[in-house]
Amino acid sequence: MTTRTRAGHMPYTGGEKESLQASLDRHRDAVLWKLEGLDDERLRRVMTPSGTNLLGLVKHLASVEYGWFCSTFGRATEPLWFDPASEEDMRVGQGETTAQIVEFYGRARAAADRTIAELSLDDVGTSWQGTTVSLRWVLIHMVEETARHVGHMDIVRELIDGSTGGHRPD
Repeated sequence: MTTRTRAGHMPYTGGEKESLQASLDRHRDAVLWKLEGLDDERLRRVMTPSGTNLLGLVKHLASVEYGWFCSTFGRATEPLWFDPASEEDMRVGQGETTAQIVEFYGRARAAADRTIAELSLDDVGTSWQGTTVSLRWVLIHMVEETARHVGHMDIVRELIDGSTGGHRPD
């Protein structure tokens, strides 16, 4: 039974796993909210000297969801059409559509959620770096990773059209 009081909010009470996943979901939802109302050109618009754009950040977050939650724990991932160990996971090619990237993020998120549901926080896997990590560590890391990139998205979105805010208003 969930202890969340409103959709998208952290539980005020509840277990560690539920709280970690609720935090991750809250930031994941913000990722998608940052895309709302923008056309393809603005989603791809490079807004920093390093090449940061909204759609590239979504592509990156999808690849790290698959990497940390699936590959680390020996779970299947879909074949990637880019090299996630390079800058390709932060860039959107001309042949990649907005729908393709958003759907990729949705599939990665669903695969990650299956891993979270099936494992305990103390279950361990091996990261791409060869480090043994627990599901607890991966959840904490992905909350940090996703929140960090939502912050980038917030700045990019503000530069594009002035919209601000960390999460969708109630």
